[in-house]
Amino acid sequence: MPKITELLFDCDNTLVLSEELAFEACADLANEILEKQGIPERYTGEQLIKDFVGQNFRGMMISLQAMYKFELDQAEFEEYVKKEEDMVIAKLEAKGKPCPGATEVLQRLYDSKKYDMSVVSSSALRRVRASIKKVGQDKFFDHDKVFSAASSLEKPTSKPDPAIYLHALAYVKKSAAESVAVEDSKSGALSAIRAGIPVIAYTGSYSGDMQKEMGERLMEIGSKIVMTHWSEFDKCLEFIESGADSEAPQSSL
Repeated sequence: MPKITELLFDCDNTLVLSEELAFEACADLANEILEKQGIPERYTGEQLIKDFVGQNFRGMMISLQAMYKFELDQAEFEEYVKKEEDMVIAKLEAKGKPCPGATEVLQRLYDSKKYDMSVVSSSALRRVRASIKKVGQDKFFDHDKVFSAASSLEKPTSKPDPAIYLHALAYVKKSAAESVAVEDSKSGALSAIRAGIPVIAYTGSYSGDMQKEMGERLMEIGSKIVMTHWSEFDKCLEFIESGADSEAPQSSL
């Protein structure tokens, strides 16, 4: 089994507690679009998170157009994408916080020099960089090792499409077998799994019963092990590096 040398981290609600803030802005814009289209349905940020967690705004809007059978022209679509990006960045710069324990783990990994590290996100590059900068995590990642499905690819996409992970692997010149991804959502985990990368499923950003439910869902789709708090990261990584069977009990670490 190849040695693990590359760690690939999702950003939103994996490194930075950003989804709730982001989906507030998304809901405002989604409702504005639906109202303009004469569609009576309205969303809260919480409802959008439930339906679209792990997707970027572009992917969300494509899904909404398909669901409600309307079509935005390209110029208007791109205008909303830019507007959402600006709104979310403003919220993140005001209120963004790190996921508990994430910064401490990144610092230790960075100091150890044992692994190369990248951020692989669905969100726009400006937003990802603003998020990690706000919480002081930008120092752990080279500027060109922050990848965005919305910004880094020739054709913008969103997880669960594996394109952004395949792009990141090609850029850092690593194989999937040399890598481990940390993801908190079904779409994010599927993106990495479809690229052949073993996944640590992080559920620390979910509360109550949802944490257990998401852990089960993420294991069902092929994640290797569940991490409920960043303090469990070392043992989760050791489990994958050991080549042990994927049937790991949740919260056993």
